[in-house]
Amino acid sequence: MDTKPQNNAFSDSPASHRSMAARFQAVRRQTAALAEPLSAEDCTVQSMPDASPVKWHLAHTTWFFETFVLAPHQPGYRLFEPSFRVLFNSYYHGVGERHPRPQRGLLTRPGLDQVLGYRAAVDAAMLALLDRAEPLSAELADLIELGLNHEQQHQELILTDVKHLLSCSPLRPAYQKQWPLTAIGAPARGWVAFDEGLRRIGHDGSAFCFDNEMPRHQVWLDAFEIATHPVTHGDLLEFIDDGGYRRPELWLAAGWDLVTAQRWRAPLYWEPVDDGVGWRSFTLHGAVPVDPNTPICHLSFYEADAFARWAGARLPTEAEWEVAAHGTSTAGNHLESGALHPLAPRAVQPAGELAQLFGDVWEWTRSDYSPYPGFRCASGAVGEYNGKFMSGQYVLRGGSCVTPSKHIRASYRNFFPPEARWQFSGLRLARDLR
Repeated sequence: MDTKPQNNAFSDSPASHRSMAARFQAVRRQTAALAEPLSAEDCTVQSMPDASPVKWHLAHTTWFFETFVLAPHQPGYRLFEPSFRVLFNSYYHGVGERHPRPQRGLLTRPGLDQVLGYRAAVDAAMLALLDRAEPLSAELADLIELGLNHEQQHQELILTDVKHLLSCSPLRPAYQKQWPLTAIGAPARGWVAFDEGLRRIGHDGSAFCFDNEMPRHQVWLDAFEIATHPVTHGDLLEFIDDGGYRRPELWLAAGWDLVTAQRWRAPLYWEPVDDGVGWRSFTLHGAVPVDPNTPICHLSFYEADAFARWAGARLPTEAEWEVAAHGTSTAGNHLESGALHPLAPRAVQPAGELAQLFGDVWEWTRSDYSPYPGFRCASGAVGEYNGKFMSGQYVLRGGSCVTPSKHIRASYRNFFPPEARWQFSGLRLARDLR
């Protein structure tokens, strides 16, 4: 992700310094708060190579500020612990050696207390940096902004990784106990049509964006329509009852290989109950009955694509999704709601309007994660953030119930490999108009 957000509106004044310091503290407090319900043991274990221990997330987000902000820009700064430079480097080859990702759960040392001490020391140094009298350069202000957005990404990862970890325990422990969340009925799905035409997509504002959202460019779209609501758990139950996981004609070849090899019969975290008559799902609130009214989550791209084909529709492209979302409020069920699970709509949506585009579940698109025309990676180690991952992955849009509300926008491009299921990923249907 680019160290130079497009047209950053940062103003180098004492007031802007205080504003950035306040935001820095708020983001850092939110991350620490997510770890509070967990034990030291919970924070150390790694449940699979794709997930990371909470302790590692706490340390890595701190490492980012120390490595890219404090070490090069704070005169006389001394590293808290030199070995952390390797232990908590994720994938920045330009910085140096890295501890292997699949072995992060083996890092019993440093302990959680030392990691929290690391956070406190770096926080103090960052606040001192923001409190100094001399002006911050635009480069430094942009780096800090990048670090805050980077930390918000890891806030979401903390919750998705913790959910997977707790699901592996036979005790089925809850991260927080708050169930049921809603008793609202499922909405009736409608469709909103869009005419063919030349459209523009990509970030177009003065606030922060990641480099993969740029440059803004033109795309031609044929006429299409997109569903007013995301696909629900109830919709997926119908797919299962109709043999969706047993019908190879619905699946891409690579997806069907996974279905057969891993014996998929339902979304991740689902398990049959009542002799196979019903289902329950593991959530951050523990194991609960599947609520048919809420948006489906924890689907791979392959499952989303197969469902769309079964429904006589398809996945939208990311350009279609962004055009449909243009001008729509980003308000929704985000991290701050505390639900930590998709919810049914809280109000009836007016006819012809799209609902739940933001929050609840990330929505798979049919677009592979590739560079926009004219995209260029930033120079230096921070330039490794996005560009080198533009291969073998698909784009998701809209954020989820564990995405911070101030972190999402219509042009935001999330991306995961097609087999990924542990994120809060679902789908919205689209159809061609001819």
